[in-house]
Amino acid sequence: MADISVVIPTYNRLWALPQAVESCRSATADVEIVVVDDGSTDGTWEWLQAQPGIVAIRTDNWGKDWAVVTAMKAAQGEYVRFLDSDDWLCPGANEGQLALARESGADVVVAGYEDRDEVAGTARVNDWVDCDDFVAQQLGEGWSSHYSAFLFRREFVLDIPHRQEFSLRDDRLFIIEVALRGPKLAVYRKPAFAYRHHADARLTQQAGFARDLRCWMHISIYRKALAILESRGELTLRRKRAAIGDMWDNVRTFARTYPREAAEIYDWIRRLDPEFVAPVRAPVALAYKVLGFSAAERLLGLTARLR
Repeated sequence: MADISVVIPTYNRLWALPQAVESCRSATADVEIVVVDDGSTDGTWEWLQAQPGIVAIRTDNWGKDWAVVTAMKAAQGEYVRFLDSDDWLCPGANEGQLALARESGADVVVAGYEDRDEVAGTARVNDWVDCDDFVAQQLGEGWSSHYSAFLFRREFVLDIPHRQEFSLRDDRLFIIEVALRGPKLAVYRKPAFAYRHHADARLTQQAGFARDLRCWMHISIYRKALAILESRGELTLRRKRAAIGDMWDNVRTFARTYPREAAEIYDWIRRLDPEFVAPVRAPVALAYKVLGFSAAERLLGLTARLR
């Protein structure tokens, strides 16, 4: 059994994949690098076949989530982590997080990460922020890092798939499902991976229908999570407000195109927290009160189009 399996789904990222793969290698830890080429057409598969020490899998182009599920079936590591092929791990992250995991018996070793903006030429470290409620944190209370910075005990997450039906918010759903299981945590106090901002498109960059669908998926995930917490008697006001705060921008964005459906979500939020005050400008708040959420958002949308 390897110490760590690093799962890397990729599609037409040969310009970045070699750096991602190389960043996973370790002189002291036994790291299994599992790369799933999801039907690339840029020579990725040919490159992978020439590389030593990689578990390379070729699939049809069914998307990242199926690629990750396929990789997890092949992974043999005691611990596992997920890395996009246009990002990379920071030096020492695998070794440091592995040592912490074994020393503490943690199910998840959390960490911060680096933002690398290649367009602006800037770099910023986002340190891990401690919180005494991991569920509230992952629901949106403060900053919650990125799941590619985390090391997971493989047995703990083995039956939590990347769900294709939530493909535009798959990583958010995954880490919320992890949080709902109450993992034992350890904290690695250095950045664990570099998130690369580049000119090429990423799955998180959408417009039009894809943007609206992403918002709907985000809201649906949170509604599912809160329903689970409520059924357990664990839906505290703190967790409600964390989720509401995280959902709000998605509700407003969704309302641009689907004001009626967004109004139903707004009403649900008000039932969750009767003291909720929408974080909007005073004229918008007044419009909500006088016209109702749906009519107010329709009016705002019309005003924006006429500008």
